[in-house]
Amino acid sequence: MEIGDRPVSEDTVSQDAVSRERVRVLLVDDHALVRAGLAALLDGSGSVRVVGQAADGQAAVELVEGCRPDVVLMDLSMPGMDGVAATRAVLTKRPETAVVILTSFAEQPRVRGAIEAGAVGFLLKDSDPADLVAGVLSAARGEAPLDPRVTRALLPGSGQNTGERLSPREREVLTLVGEGMANKQIARALGITERTVKVHLNSVFRQIGVADRTSAALWAREHLGAW
Repeated sequence: MEIGDRPVSEDTVSQDAVSRERVRVLLVDDHALVRAGLAALLDGSGSVRVVGQAADGQAAVELVEGCRPDVVLMDLSMPGMDGVAATRAVLTKRPETAVVILTSFAEQPRVRGAIEAGAVGFLLKDSDPADLVAGVLSAARGEAPLDPRVTRALLPGSGQNTGERLSPREREVLTLVGEGMANKQIARALGITERTVKVHLNSVFRQIGVADRTSAALWAREHLGAW
C-alpha cells in the first residue's frame, strides 16, 4: 500500500479546482503489474496524481480517509472484500469521493451491483489510455464516465415504446444525462433550474424503470443514441 503525502482540503473538489490541480486518485486492484501500469499512465498524464494503491477492497477502505482521493479506480474481482462491497464501504467513509469501476467484459454481471452500491460509472481495462484519463477527469467533475461497449448487457429490458412516452423535455434531459452531464450543466444548457432537472429525472426514472442516474445514462445511450 502506498499513500501520497500532499495535503488537500477536506472539501469536495470543485470544477475550478479540478482544472487547477491534479485530480487525486486511489488505485484498487489485486494485480501489482496492473497497478503499476495505471499509476505510470495517470501520473504521466499531467492532470492526475496517484495518491495511493491498494491490493484489495479492505485495504482501499483503510486508505481512503488518509489519501482523500477525488476518484477511486476500483477493480471488481479481488480476494477478500470484492469491488462491490469495497465501493459501498468507501462511500460510507468518504461519500464525496467518486468511485469508478475498472472492469472487463467477463465481469459484466457484477457491474450492476457496483452501480447500485454507488459507483458513478465504469471503464474497461482495455480502454484507450486517453479515454481512461478522460474518464477519471470526468468523474472528478461530477459526471458519469461509462464505456459504451458494455451498456447493452447492463440495460434493463425496456423497449423503445417507453422512450416514446417521454415528453420532449424529458428526452432532452435524459439525453444530456447520457452524455455525462451533471444536473447543473443540464440546467444551464436547457435554461431551466436544477430543481426542474431533478423533477424531470424523477419522472424519467419511473417511466423507464430504473432507480439511479447511472442506469438512466445507460438506457439513454442505448435507446436515444446519447454519447
